[in-house]
Amino acid sequence: MITATDELMIDLTDDRELHAAITRDLTAEQVDEIGRRLDAIRADIESDLGEDDAAYIRRLIRIHRYLEISGRATLMASILPPAWFAGTGLLATAKILENMELGHNIMHGQWDWMRDPAIHSSTWEWDNAISAVDWKQSHNDMHHMWTNVIGKDKDVGYGRLRVTSDQEWRKDHLFQVGTNVLIALFFEYGISMYDATLEEIKKTDAPGHPRIRALRSLWGKVKPQVIKDYVAFPLLSGISAPTTLTANFTANVIRNVWTHTIIFCGHFPDDVEYFTEEEIEGESKGEWYLRQLMGSANIEGSPLFHTMSGNLSHQIEHHLFPDLPSNRYAEIAPQVREICLEFGLPYTTGPLGKQSFEVWRSLAALSLPDDVRERLRIAS
Repeated sequence: MITATDELMIDLTDDRELHAAITRDLTAEQVDEIGRRLDAIRADIESDLGEDDAAYIRRLIRIHRYLEISGRATLMASILPPAWFAGTGLLATAKILENMELGHNIMHGQWDWMRDPAIHSSTWEWDNAISAVDWKQSHNDMHHMWTNVIGKDKDVGYGRLRVTSDQEWRKDHLFQVGTNVLIALFFEYGISMYDATLEEIKKTDAPGHPRIRALRSLWGKVKPQVIKDYVAFPLLSGISAPTTLTANFTANVIRNVWTHTIIFCGHFPDDVEYFTEEEIEGESKGEWYLRQLMGSANIEGSPLFHTMSGNLSHQIEHHLFPDLPSNRYAEIAPQVREICLEFGLPYTTGPLGKQSFEVWRSLAALSLPDDVRERLRIAS
């Protein structure tokens, strides 16, 4: 079976030039062996997919529906504070589960092997302001191909943030901690505008400014979301309409902050590495695997935490095998870690608090010009 990852690699030249920043002084034979070992892990999982996996995703869909229906029903009485808090919690949990473990992973094609049109990557549309089409093109086709390559992976800082000193400093980076707070609170809208703009920029012959075209495109997805959460369901609540509206807004903010936290902790903590276009020139598949290993970070937690993170707490495994079902990442992780130990490769992982602290600390430090940071370092 040719996977999405394999298709992305078809046009890459498999020459034998080693890139020291990526291969960590490994020989060409060692790099090839790592590639073969990781390919074998993929093959083992693919050959073992079956009813247990199908039951898992169908169970998660049922749980999500129960949480959303229960939350919406409870908010009918949201004029009462206990109902407001309970309904908001249920709805926020449903939205997190739908975005992370369902939407994100389904649109990666992780469940396409089931041939079920209800959960196929070509048909799924999620409860989010981001268009599924725009997201799949910018995320699946760009980010996962060019992970952490400066200038190619536009998700490095999302065009607004300086997350590595390899990025050129701009004056607006002085305010990036505050900017990131706003991004976290309204993550779905920021990413939707970002993805839509990336797609409009590609249309070089289209009339008008790309951002204006992106706004028009974006409104087609945002409008029904706004009507659903801020008009229809509040009105259905009758006397509880105002409190239901605030509950829906709060649930969306909780979902946005959680999603932002998981994504940033998987991509921007201290030990994650970045690469230049020159370093990956002539990259082999084995070297592509190594870049995924060094350009991602895991987050430690319980099985429930992994589910609520969409298993993106296994970000390393996700970047190695983005189209394998997410429920298998916990099984794969020890094997990947063993390969890293054997070949002296980093396997970046840590608890959520540590990873989040490193992200915000780096954003604060990198908001300053390099010469100012150096003077502060010397003075301290």
